[in-house]
Amino acid sequence: MTNPFQRPEKPAEHVERALCVLAHPDDVDFGSAGTVATWTAAGTEVSYCIVTDGDAGGFDETPRHEMGPLRREEQRAAAAAVGVEDVRFLGYPDGRLELSLDLRRDISRVIRQVRPQRVLTSSPERFWERIGASHPDHMTVGESTLRAVYPDARNPFAWPELLQDEGLEAWTVAEVWLGASPRADHAVDITDVVDRKIAALGCHKSQVSHMPDLPGFIRGWSGQLGRRHGLPEGRLAEAFHVVFTG
Repeated sequence: MTNPFQRPEKPAEHVERALCVLAHPDDVDFGSAGTVATWTAAGTEVSYCIVTDGDAGGFDETPRHEMGPLRREEQRAAAAAVGVEDVRFLGYPDGRLELSLDLRRDISRVIRQVRPQRVLTSSPERFWERIGASHPDHMTVGESTLRAVYPDARNPFAWPELLQDEGLEAWTVAEVWLGASPRADHAVDITDVVDRKIAALGCHKSQVSHMPDLPGFIRGWSGQLGRRHGLPEGRLAEAFHVVFTG
């Protein structure tokens, strides 16, 4: 008899659909574009849900009213570099995200639309050793996404308007991958796709044009993660805390 409380020991080798829910354009590319490239190469259909337009970001004199539309286009180009065509934006204000029922509902809606077996998002835990990873928007999106995964998206009685008005039936997500987590327990070897990650990040010109050596930075950072998680010398990695939802 199968134990209903026994969780899998490792993530599924392959899933049909995955959904990445992140706060800003470029978040998915800094933390996860290599991993996404391995998924799309294996035939997984990946969708992006970006909660804000990133209009509070940037390092140049781009007028604020132009930044949001610019960053949307940058994210679409970056997604294409790693094989992702479905990019959705929720349009929440950059830098002002709060835990709210509206945000939970809107993420639940996308989960029910995409029906992913795997969701990738940011960790809701603060990473004290790397405080830059714990932008308040990142933590808010991570917590909101976890609440949308459980219980909202799978509960047919949560957000009844999604079913009644939009025909979106309940959906259970099996795995949640948390990026920038202080308790990362799963590394993905991205050595063979790192050039695609670098190409994706290079699309975010408004965010990375001030960096003198973006490829060197990415290779150095990914190399540190590879060593930390026990990959062979010279291999590059991205790392996640994988949660099985039962």
